[in-house]
Amino acid sequence: MTKLLTFFLLATLMACAAVPPKNSDDLCATFTEKDEWYDDARKSYQKWGVPVPVLMAIMHQESHFVADAKPPRPWVLGIIPWFRNSSAYGYAQAKDETWDDYQGSAGSWWADRDEFDDSADFIGWYCHISHAKLHIAKSDAKNLYLAYHEGHSGYQHKTYLRKAWLRRIADKVSGKAKQFQRQLNQCKMKTG
Repeated sequence: MTKLLTFFLLATLMACAAVPPKNSDDLCATFTEKDEWYDDARKSYQKWGVPVPVLMAIMHQESHFVADAKPPRPWVLGIIPWFRNSSAYGYAQAKDETWDDYQGSAGSWWADRDEFDDSADFIGWYCHISHAKLHIAKSDAKNLYLAYHEGHSGYQHKTYLRKAWLRRIADKVSGKAKQFQRQLNQCKMKTG
């Protein structure tokens, strides 16, 4: 009986660990609730130079901080679930190929897309490459997001110009980064 109880308690704790923050629109509340996240986001900033509010705004847009987020599954005839259109997964919604590149070049072979610290590091890494290849400022949430969504080649070819919906989302990410920066400034004493 104690083995069953121990298993149940461990399963419950593991399930709770992946629950998104209650108020994902308030960065101070998020970092208070998920106290290790601030340190993880700061480590990514220190390593890659992408500001915490920019990193968090991109992650907010991609997954709303849901650890195992996936793109919606299309349905055939409205009743048959079909294959997903993308391999995007996790907090960062990283595709398989890009995640493999990250693991190889950033030296993070044990990284998991459903772990916050690894996803924060991934977004920092990707935006750092966007800065190096495309000369996008690391504080430019809008263009970093466009490059994140379209890929570096897509950004270079300006594929986003044919996607008004994507430009609106990029503006939203930029606004969210500014909002997160204001919030972080107000709670700086609590987060260090």
